[in-house]
Amino acid sequence: MPSASDMRRIRLLLFDVDGVLTDGTILLHADGSESKMFHIRDGAAIVWAQRTGMQVGLLSARTSDATMRRAQQLGISIVLQGRADKLSGYEELRRQAGLEDDEIAYMGDDLQDLPVLRRVGFSAAPADAPAAVRDHVRWVSQNPGGRGAVREMIEHVLQVQGTWTGAVAEFHES
Repeated sequence: MPSASDMRRIRLLLFDVDGVLTDGTILLHADGSESKMFHIRDGAAIVWAQRTGMQVGLLSARTSDATMRRAQQLGISIVLQGRADKLSGYEELRRQAGLEDDEIAYMGDDLQDLPVLRRVGFSAAPADAPAAVRDHVRWVSQNPGGRGAVREMIEHVLQVQGTWTGAVAEFHES
C-alpha cells in the first residue's frame, strides 16, 4: 500500500474502459453499432474529482464511439483509444500532461494493463480482475468493474488527499 504522502502526489486518475468503467460487456447491434453500460456513481465521482482540480483520463485498447460520448458527458478531455500497446499510449498521455509516473494513478483489469500498472505511482484493479492483475497492484476495489470500482478508487484517493469531503460537501446537511 502506498503511503499517504505518495498518494498526495497524484494529479491524474487514469482508467481503462472495458472491464473498469464497464463490466466488460459489449453489445453489438445488427447495424454494427455497439452499446456499453457505465455506472452512474462512477461518473458522478469522476465529476467530483475534476471539481477538486484532479485530472481524469481514459486509456483504452479499443476504439469506441460510446467511450468518447461518455467522456464528453463527463468532461474528460484526456482520452486515448485504439492503443493495443498501452504502455506507449500511457507514455504519450504522461508527456502531454507534463506529469511524472508518481503523479499518476491507473486502474486496469487485465494483462495488457500490467505494463502501465507497474509504472504509475498508484496502481489499482477492480475486484473481478484476474488474480494475475490483482497480485501486481497496490490496491484492489471491493467492487467489480462497471459496478462502482472507479467510484471507490476515486473516493479512496481523494480521502487520502483530504479533498473528498469538500468535493461532496454540497450533498451533506449543514
